[in-house]
Parts: sequence; structure tokens; C-alpha cells
Amino acid sequence: MDSINRNQPEHNREDVSGRGAIDRIKKVVDKNSVCFFVTRNGTGPSSGARPMSVRKVDEQGRLYFLSANDSHTNQELLADGNVRLFFQGSGRSDFMELIGSASISTDKQMIDELWNPLIKTWFTGGVDDPRITVLTFVAREGYYWDNKHGDAIAGIKMVIGAAIGTTMDDSIEGTLKV
Repeated sequence: MDSINRNQPEHNREDVSGRGAIDRIKKVVDKNSVCFFVTRNGTGPSSGARPMSVRKVDEQGRLYFLSANDSHTNQELLADGNVRLFFQGSGRSDFMELIGSASISTDKQMIDELWNPLIKTWFTGGVDDPRITVLTFVAREGYYWDNKHGDAIAGIKMVIGAAIGTTMDDSIEGTLKV
């Protein structure tokens, strides 16, 4: 056990699975839908890491993205569909890593559902741009770091703990099994 956990008088570990894991994923994505989407064998200049915006999380916990069929992302996924996603929901909480696999489709109905006019910045042909593909990410597992009572309470507990010389960390962390 590391030193922060030895000094932690409160319960700060909770592994989550099934519906609870899906709810946590949705909570983080609702706060900030942008994540780092990291493929295993990066071929582009970013070594496989790039920011991408989640367009939807469904009831099974699958995450959907839009990507170009000629992008490094799509080329890397064709070679190896293993992916890691890294989220930061806010400046001080809601951190999450998801490990899973992604697949590529050209499902027109899903493209229409995920479309937003601002996406035309990347797909100048609009919703009918022939380069648009849907990436579907299915998480197998993950890890999260958060606080239990919100940023304000966590901040107050940190200040009080520092003032009285005791650990009053409001953090909670654990594994995610979807």
C-alpha cells in the first residue's frame, strides 16, 4: 500500500462494474466529451494519440466518434483495433482511462444521428461527405479517479487537512469493468 493510502482515514477505493461502470462513463463524457484516443501502433506524427470528441454513449456503454476514412486513426485501426481513451472531466476531478477496441463503419443512419453542423469544419462535404466513418469503441476495462463530494467539498477538505496536519483527501478511485 502506498503512503497516501496509509494516511487515508476514509474509504477511497471502489471498483465499479456493469451498470455502475456505464453510468460513470456517461458522467465523465457528459462533463467533457473530448478525450485522447490512442491506438496501439501509431503511424502518424502523433504516435497514435489524438484528441477526439465522443458523439454519443449508448445504453451498453459503447462510445461513438466520427472520423475520416483517410485519417491516420482509421488506418491504425485497420491494422490493430486496440484502443485506450483518456478523459479529464474537469480540472480537478473525473479522470478516466478506458481500454477496449474500436471498429469502423459507414452506417449512414448512425452518421446522420451523430452529425452536427460544426463537424463540417472537418467534413466539408457536409453530412453526405464520402470520407465520414463511424468509430464504435467498446470498453473492456478501465480505471477512474474522482472525488466523492464534488470539487468544492474536496477543496475544503484539502485546506482543513493541510491546516490541521492530517489527510482529508476526498478522492475515490477504482477499476471499471463494463
